[in-house]
Amino acid sequence: MAIEVFNRYEKKFILTAKVYEEIQHILKQYMELDEYNKLHPYYTICNIYYDTMNNELIRKSISKPKYKEKLRLRGYGIPSLEEKVYLEIKKKVNGIVNKRRTKLALKEAYKYVYTCEKPEIKSYMNKQVLNEISYFLRLYNLVPKIYIAYDRKAYFGINNRDLRITFDTNIRTRRKDLRLEYGDYGEKLLPEDVYLMEVKAEKSIPIWLSRMLSDYKLFKTSFSKYGVEYKKMKSQNIMEGESIECLKQFLIPQLQSPAYPLAVQ
Repeated sequence: MAIEVFNRYEKKFILTAKVYEEIQHILKQYMELDEYNKLHPYYTICNIYYDTMNNELIRKSISKPKYKEKLRLRGYGIPSLEEKVYLEIKKKVNGIVNKRRTKLALKEAYKYVYTCEKPEIKSYMNKQVLNEISYFLRLYNLVPKIYIAYDRKAYFGINNRDLRITFDTNIRTRRKDLRLEYGDYGEKLLPEDVYLMEVKAEKSIPIWLSRMLSDYKLFKTSFSKYGVEYKKMKSQNIMEGESIECLKQFLIPQLQSPAYPLAVQ
């Protein structure tokens, strides 16, 4: 069963393509690739982030508070309405990331967020996490705000499965067509030759990793994909029109789609 509850530290680093290529031989000495990456260079992660109409969650997040939280819908590849995805709450408290998620069929997830009505419990769902998401939905009046996709390579520690290092590239975003089944296209967030590396660990990182970071002069940075895109949009003075379009997309159901409650009898 996939892990549905995480508590860990997450440190982020921005790498050039040259450094990314050079450190691969070091990682392979101490870590092993994710099962999917053993057959494919990358796998695609697609997300929809939810926020209030006035962007309360992301505005709070980029102010660097001791506590912040977000709700997102995550799929791997481009899912159909019947395929399973994850609806998850991600919180950060004093540098420690807590992630709680549950599986849902994509159409169940859409209906759940739209109506705030908890779905009928099925074997693949996490009942406790559903309760927490229901509270989150009652606390905030949420609408889909942004689609973010990226291609990932992931490593796990050979002797420490709690250590995970991921590389994200080809990060793309859009603020229209905010549905996972519509494809993974979007505007590039970073240049082609830039990678986002994340080191994820429950405890301290090993000596070899500290040495690698030092040797390549890699310094941790604060980087939120949603936050970077939000600040970019705000700097271009196009947030007002985005809010109107977001509201239209969420509140005017596409009746031909069974994912929306007005089409589900």
